[in-house]
Amino acid sequence: MKRSAMLAAVLASFVLVFHDPVLRAEQFLANGLLGPVPVPADNPQTDAKIRLGMQLYFDPRLSQDKTVSCATCHDPDKGWADPKPVSEGVEHAKGTRNSPTVLNAAYNRFQFWDGRAKNLEDQALGPIQNPVEMQMTMPMALDRLSSIPGYVKQFQEVFGRGPDDESVAKAIAAFERTVISTDSAFDRYIQGDRSAMSGAAVRGLHLFNGKAHCTGCHSGPNFTDNRFHNVGAGYSKGKFEDEGRSKVTHNLADLGAFKTPTLRSVALTAPYLHDGSEKTLEAAVAFYDRGGNANPNLDLLIVPLNLTSRERSELVEFLKALTGAPLGITKPKLPE
Repeated sequence: MKRSAMLAAVLASFVLVFHDPVLRAEQFLANGLLGPVPVPADNPQTDAKIRLGMQLYFDPRLSQDKTVSCATCHDPDKGWADPKPVSEGVEHAKGTRNSPTVLNAAYNRFQFWDGRAKNLEDQALGPIQNPVEMQMTMPMALDRLSSIPGYVKQFQEVFGRGPDDESVAKAIAAFERTVISTDSAFDRYIQGDRSAMSGAAVRGLHLFNGKAHCTGCHSGPNFTDNRFHNVGAGYSKGKFEDEGRSKVTHNLADLGAFKTPTLRSVALTAPYLHDGSEKTLEAAVAFYDRGGNANPNLDLLIVPLNLTSRERSELVEFLKALTGAPLGITKPKLPE
């Protein structure tokens, strides 16, 4: 197949949709192959709202003992994810899942591994009130914010009122919509820069679309179908340690199924799977190569791939080529 034909096939497999660039709060531009971030009509982006949301995201005072913030488990220095297999909250209380990356969460159809939140606003207040994570109630959190004059002033300027559930959620969500992974070596390659990816990564791309059939789940420009699949992670001794999506839908067909994560900047977000059981990209590729973990509800798309060691290595090289450009977001000064 000629290179031009291969490129056309790759583009077709990702079902790319391009949009005209849209300016959203200065830096909120169309994101290459991803297109503009979807923004709900009742929560438009503004610089002041994004700034407020950034402060809330990094502020540990939203946790009971003032030690845990959103950034604790979604660390900008760790791919906006958590390097621990399962995340820890106040007093090092351990959860049961690895924190997924915030990168490109704005494009997700659902939030959390089990999809129990329909959007970023719905997701934002969950960790604050979780007894294992930040151990607060919203009245407690709002009282604390209302005792900080700098926050009260900002909420008045942005929302015309003091802190409440809705305004806190909207501010955090507005900031998270700026946390975007794009302009990767893959993006540059697809847009015509043939030197952007190594030969091994290019071969990995064709494996991704072919023999490894990764696009069965990791499709589209954000590399996720936004659906839920059972790959067998967490299945042991004849039972699921975590019910996954079925806990939300109460449908046995969803037992052990979890949301397909984006693969954007996946090289930065180890460990992998909802339980953090695969420590490296190489281990994650090996997991899928052997067909996941057998269980009665294993997704039909999860089958042994019979990849060679070289093919597994090339697939990893392609996944590394999905690492986006640095965002340049640093911890802001918090109101005292």
